[in-house]
Amino acid sequence: MKKIIITIDGYSSCGKSTLARQLAEQLNYLYIDSGAMYRAITLYFIQQRVDWADQVQVKNALASIHLEFVYNQISGRNEMFLNEENVEQLIREMLVAEKVSEVAAIREVREFAVAQQQKMGVQKGIVMDGRDIGTVVFPHAELKIFMTADPAVRVERRFKELYEKNKNVTLHEVKENLELRDYIDANREVSPLRKAEDAIILDNSQLSMDEQLELVKQWVEDAIMEHSS
Repeated sequence: MKKIIITIDGYSSCGKSTLARQLAEQLNYLYIDSGAMYRAITLYFIQQRVDWADQVQVKNALASIHLEFVYNQISGRNEMFLNEENVEQLIREMLVAEKVSEVAAIREVREFAVAQQQKMGVQKGIVMDGRDIGTVVFPHAELKIFMTADPAVRVERRFKELYEKNKNVTLHEVKENLELRDYIDANREVSPLRKAEDAIILDNSQLSMDEQLELVKQWVEDAIMEHSS
């Protein structure tokens, strides 16, 4: 069966990564977590005390970064490795979450990440989620999805996710972080968050994960049929 590229863009805490992982597993496609790539770059900048307002420091830091997804047989997932170190847990911490939108808005950072993402997609058969995958990274993807959900639902989901790792996190803190990320993502100069003209909107405020997956699998079948004829 013909393989296609599937892009999933949208707001933070809409479940993009969860859907992308499930879909890749069902289709036997490669899942590429673009958000993990930006988080790993952010982690490196924080660890190395890089001033990301300084273009020279940013360029020098990027030249020292090697990103790779390595399949973990125990978790059954591709996990993010930064310079040969597994950073999958570290990149999910609040410290990184608070800074990732700032770092991802930097032109040099986006160019660095996009170039790597496009190489990964040459053979097709991939599912990638992020903010600009359908508009910038793979503008000719056969299926583009734009995910959204009610802001209150998104805050609750994100809070539950973070609370499991940090019992001190507050609902107010999470709400402020999401609002800030939304603003930065939508208003940044380079590759702002926007829906591709040919993307299908998926509002999952009232959908279970199973319902969502079945709906999108039908969209995949339709896209494969359309591009096979």
